[in-house]
Amino acid sequence: MQFDHVSVGKKANVYFDGKCISHTVTLADGTRKSVGVILPSTLRFDLSTKEIMEVVEGRAYVSINGSPELTFLAGQRWEVEAGGYFVIRTDEPCHYVCHFG
Repeated sequence: MQFDHVSVGKKANVYFDGKCISHTVTLADGTRKSVGVILPSTLRFDLSTKEIMEVVEGRAYVSINGSPELTFLAGQRWEVEAGGYFVIRTDEPCHYVCHFG
């Protein structure tokens, strides 16, 4: 439930008029992640790098590259390759970790 021995960016990443807010975390080995929350909304993320999205708390309804929507709960994750996209819908705050690459 936590990352030890990390650097955390002081400034938040704020997207979609504040509906998605995260902080960048860099691990000791240089691996970069973001930790954040998506407030109730429907958002589309177009990716330039591969991402693995992990739900920490809450529920997310996700369509990957136009596929039918699937439900993801705490402890579950989905993966999208670089150049792809996903649409996420939440009806409650959804806390997540984004693993890049």
